[in-house]
Amino acid sequence: MLSFSGSLKVFVAVEPCDMRRSFNGLHDAVTTKLQEDPKSGAIFAFTNKRRSLLKILYWDGSGLWILAKRLERGTFSWPKGTEVRDGKLRLSSTALAFLLDGIDMRDGCKRPWYEST
Repeated sequence: MLSFSGSLKVFVAVEPCDMRRSFNGLHDAVTTKLQEDPKSGAIFAFTNKRRSLLKILYWDGSGLWILAKRLERGTFSWPKGTEVRDGKLRLSSTALAFLLDGIDMRDGCKRPWYEST
């Protein structure tokens, strides 16, 4: 289980990303596409076209982390909000936890594919 502080900034790239990217490729996407500083301490999330894979880039003060989650079935879902700016959607850390746990943020319920273990 991952947990993040409530004050953590979370940005989701709204355009799909090439999931073959690693540290340098995602670092470049944050600076050029999202126009943010990858070392700001924020979380930057990227997804593929099908939204079945999510990668997170995070700077913890001493180095970059990449976290990845591939869904065996279903897709990640986040609200289509009006708060999209510069190709990114700003989420709260709670919304990120919902996203990673399979909660549909449009309807506030678990996705049909979600199984709790």
